[in-house]
Amino acid sequence: MTAEGERYGWVALSNTTLGTLIATINSSIVLISLPAIFNGIGLDPLLPGNVSYLLWMLMGYMLVTAVLVVTLGRLGDIYGRVRIYNAGFLVFTVTSVALSLDPFRGGAGALWLIGWRVAQAVGGSMLMANSAAIITDAFPLSRRGMALGVNIVAGIAGSFIGLVLGGVLAEWNWRSIFWVNVPIGVVGTVWAYRSLRDTGLRRPARIDWWGNVTFAVGLTALLAGITYGIQPYGGHTMGWTNPWVLAGLVGGVAMLLLFCLIETRVAEPMFPLALFRDLVFAGGNAATLIGSVARGGLQFMLIIWLQGIWLPLHGYDYADTPLWAGIYLVPLTVGFLAAGPLAGHLSDRFGARLFAAGGLVVMAASFAGLLMLPTDFGYPAFALLVFLNGLGGGLFAAPNTSLIMSSVPAEARGAASGMRATFQNAGMVLSIGVFFSLMVAGLSGSLPGALSSGLTAQGVPASAAHTIAGIPPVGTLFAAFLGYNPIRQLLGPEVLGQLPAANAHTLTGREFFPHLISGPFHDGLVVVFWLAIAMSLVAAAASLLRGGRRTGGLADTVDQPDSASAGVR
Repeated sequence: MTAEGERYGWVALSNTTLGTLIATINSSIVLISLPAIFNGIGLDPLLPGNVSYLLWMLMGYMLVTAVLVVTLGRLGDIYGRVRIYNAGFLVFTVTSVALSLDPFRGGAGALWLIGWRVAQAVGGSMLMANSAAIITDAFPLSRRGMALGVNIVAGIAGSFIGLVLGGVLAEWNWRSIFWVNVPIGVVGTVWAYRSLRDTGLRRPARIDWWGNVTFAVGLTALLAGITYGIQPYGGHTMGWTNPWVLAGLVGGVAMLLLFCLIETRVAEPMFPLALFRDLVFAGGNAATLIGSVARGGLQFMLIIWLQGIWLPLHGYDYADTPLWAGIYLVPLTVGFLAAGPLAGHLSDRFGARLFAAGGLVVMAASFAGLLMLPTDFGYPAFALLVFLNGLGGGLFAAPNTSLIMSSVPAEARGAASGMRATFQNAGMVLSIGVFFSLMVAGLSGSLPGALSSGLTAQGVPASAAHTIAGIPPVGTLFAAFLGYNPIRQLLGPEVLGQLPAANAHTLTGREFFPHLISGPFHDGLVVVFWLAIAMSLVAAAASLLRGGRRTGGLADTVDQPDSASAGVR
């Protein structure tokens, strides 16, 4: 690698890491800031009619990125990865300005934010789809693991950095969570247009319109169906019997099967299915998807655990729990940041497979440790376990990405990068449907009884307690997720006014609601973490796959660090 090439490699790595970081921070910064956002636009997120706003504000960004990254990666292969990437920085910056200027309140304000978040996700998809491919073009094989390690771990860590940053900024002003993107976006956009250049192979091709349409419609319908499946329907605690949910699930799967059929027939597919004949590529993407589901489930469960139970029990006001939840999750981010670049560097020398699989085994062990913690845990043990989880994720991310990106021919790197990002983002969306469903199923058995007995013990009339106990558990789960104490709202001034002052104070205080849901929550948590353990171990096995038909890539050399000359420029 020449001195000029080495300088350009570091420029490309710096800019794409900034782009990836800002894109992934925005997938979680809204997550932790939802209470402040809803208060800012004057919307009660716990009212039944507002649950859809909550879900789409939470899910819209991740769903759009899951749908678009493959298409935009393929467009990068055709028209130039840097061109698409640069446009993504510009779109992301402009939409951040629009989000911060929301002029409406209530439902209209929520729709403004949802719409511009969708547009922002287009820019974020352009960044995420092409960053790994630009880095792969800029670095030889002998240093690719290190470079991808910095980039990928920045991306994954960004989802946790967003939790802390969102908690801090939301305390000041909810609009600031969008303002913070603007100066970073302006600098990144100017820098990208001035310094990046296409160094990889580019092959003119026709756009696979039918493939793009069927993939977008199928994946959107499937993920939206899963998202709405966790909402109550027809007297059931969840909506899996809702005809619209079933239509989304069945129709989405059918459309994706049609997409696969189309991709085998067109001359230049957007999603080159032939790449999956290589077991390295197939196993790496399977590990990405399954690991992302497990990691996403952890993120949501930890937020509920901290904001809804642990922090109020330890004296924190509900209004302050988003900030402190982000702070108490710092060890998770530290684990990612400590392990990622180091794992990338070491995998260049000693091989990627064992690092990728070992990281997932460490994640599984941390889930087992969290499983043994009581609901009201001691923080040092909790911090150590979430640090180990972050460490495992960091050990896995860069080597696995290096395996995937080095197993494909140079002209398909944009599509491969998009595929990897699709599996990662789809896993995050799937995790909400999977883990929230499991948690609701766990809560539905024990929460009604706990609510009824806990309320009547404080003098609440049996009829009112029975009515509240019959409310679908997803409402209680969202209350814990957002750091709300819903008891005052559920009882209302009529019931509270009839109770002795001491009882009313107990019911609406910091400790009653967390104590009430801690037992049922732990029942659901056991199921969730056992599934996360199983997923992590299955993903570890997938990341160890080797062999298969070569697609013209470099998977044979990924575990052979002496083959530095095999790098592709």
